[in-house]
Amino acid sequence: MAMIRVEPVAVRVRTDWFDGRPCAITWGAEELRVRRLSAVRQEAAAYKASVGPRTVFEVDTSRARLALSFEHRSRRWTIEGLDEDRNTA
Repeated sequence: MAMIRVEPVAVRVRTDWFDGRPCAITWGAEELRVRRLSAVRQEAAAYKASVGPRTVFEVDTSRARLALSFEHRSRRWTIEGLDEDRNTA
């Protein structure tokens, strides 16, 4: 099944100290450990200067594959898509 785009949901993300990769995602009361980083997309030129650049990470967790975005100007993490049917085991 394909990645389903959802209304952006604010989450807390712990990142690796050295390279900035997402390690764990806290979504409400649930913490999801990141098993694998599938893709990274820099979107520096896609937005106006007032909005600022963002980076999109596709990560595999134990429950689903998630599309995480980090907005550099506001320093905010959001989930923008998910694929629960993907086998991430």
